[in-house]
Amino acid sequence: MSQNTIQDLGDGLILRRATVADTEELVAFHADVLRDPGAEEPDEGVMVWVRDLMTHPHPTFDVGDFTLVEDTHSRAIVSSLCLISQTWSYGGVKFGVGRPELVGTHPDYRQRGLVRTQFEVIHEWSAQRGEKMQAITGIPWYYRQFGYEMGLTLGGARVGYQPQVPKLKDGEAETYRLRPATAADLPFLAQVYEHGSGRSLVACVRDEALWRYELSGRSKKNVNRRELRVIEAEKGEPVGFLAHPTVLWKERMGATVYELKSGISWLAVTPSVVRYLWATGQEYAAQDKKQEIAAFVFRLGMEHPVYRVFHDRLPHTPKPYAWYVRVPNLPGFVQHVAPVLEQRLAESPLVGHTGDLKISFYRDGLRLAFEAGRLVAVEPWQPTPQKGGDAAFPDLTFLQLLFGYRSLAELKHAFADCWTTNDEARALLEALFSKHASNVWRVS
Repeated sequence: MSQNTIQDLGDGLILRRATVADTEELVAFHADVLRDPGAEEPDEGVMVWVRDLMTHPHPTFDVGDFTLVEDTHSRAIVSSLCLISQTWSYGGVKFGVGRPELVGTHPDYRQRGLVRTQFEVIHEWSAQRGEKMQAITGIPWYYRQFGYEMGLTLGGARVGYQPQVPKLKDGEAETYRLRPATAADLPFLAQVYEHGSGRSLVACVRDEALWRYELSGRSKKNVNRRELRVIEAEKGEPVGFLAHPTVLWKERMGATVYELKSGISWLAVTPSVVRYLWATGQEYAAQDKKQEIAAFVFRLGMEHPVYRVFHDRLPHTPKPYAWYVRVPNLPGFVQHVAPVLEQRLAESPLVGHTGDLKISFYRDGLRLAFEAGRLVAVEPWQPTPQKGGDAAFPDLTFLQLLFGYRSLAELKHAFADCWTTNDEARALLEALFSKHASNVWRVS
């Protein structure tokens, strides 16, 4: 066996780490199995993404972070995925996250547990790296099989159409202009991004290496490539930045990041940004010749300042989706974000609270102990039929509360077996875990 072999799976199948020599076969495999339903050709954006991961230096990823299952009879790759490490924050508290990505299996080899086995491996890798959470986007239900819960907001957007594009008056010049970002702009982008991340309960933390990778590390047709544009006032002063794809998405031109520095009016800048998006979308349509631009989109999560200042010009609200999240050591994670919880408690009607909160998950549970408003203990707790605790959350639904995806009242409404025993438990949970929007800018 090769030194890269992880496990002999039997029937001629081996699980191993990828090597540089696997590049072109991995590229072809993922572009084929991850194509959109009904698509006749392999996905070019995925193809370029995989090749970039295998051949371009990445700040947090190595070629060996791809797992693959090989059929030794045909020497073909039949299943594969990878793990990309990131840093996220919860209310400003940073922690490591493992991001499973590019999960695929050839149709002839499905229903054999190949993905499950690979997830067990990357979960162990993630634990060895000290990552407190794993998160993945994907098809409905599937990743629940591996200990994940749809518990964090994914997406959220507002859509406008040509009649909503503001028009300049005759002879009027643009007040704000957009230009390509350069390496010299990265400190400014980082500062503005960090300021904007304060609106999001959970955010992706980006260091200098990731900003440089975002600017120039991905190839043009990489599905995750974003064009970075600096927004300038009339005299060239940078006031914000915009990120958008390199192509139209289903006849729509979308902004995936839009941030302004403190003290700048969203109402003043947004008309110029919308005109830029529409003009750029027209350019993309002319290059593509297969699509016409039909709409402009702000894909900025469930809440964003532009939604308020441009409300009537963004008449369509697509339904958001959700991240799958996995927290293998829940007591450890809650203890890690204790400063956030203590601050919430200090700002609530329960300021200075002392007491225990026992939370049942039916098979197991969690005990939180407070003294004078400080979270002094977070530990596993075992409910019994006689001692059911102060509150209960079935399966992994507590993660929805923890990450601000649903409020306590919404969970109680959706799940009859979610409950609190008294006003103290209800008020404490509402103080600690309020509903709060998140918009995580993915880095892959």
